[in-house]
Amino acid sequence: MKLITTALVCLLLAAMWPQDATSKSMHMPYARCCFNFLERLPSQKLIRCYRRTSPTCSHSAVVFRMKKGQESCALSSRVRDYLKKIKPC
Repeated sequence: MKLITTALVCLLLAAMWPQDATSKSMHMPYARCCFNFLERLPSQKLIRCYRRTSPTCSHSAVVFRMKKGQESCALSSRVRDYLKKIKPC
């Protein structure tokens, strides 16, 4: 009886484990993808560094970390010249 109770508790805990249903991979959290993009690119003087989004995201994008701390997304196809002059995070 003790074994069955333990197995049921484990099964319930596994069922309640938080998972992101929109993520394509359990190892890539939802926050690593961009869904809103800058219409105008910021001045390069305002950008501290950049990182690319996960390859599993629906859009290929670059996340700019600004000197004031905020982050903004831009489509990769629009920022090729920027990436030559800005360092990765």
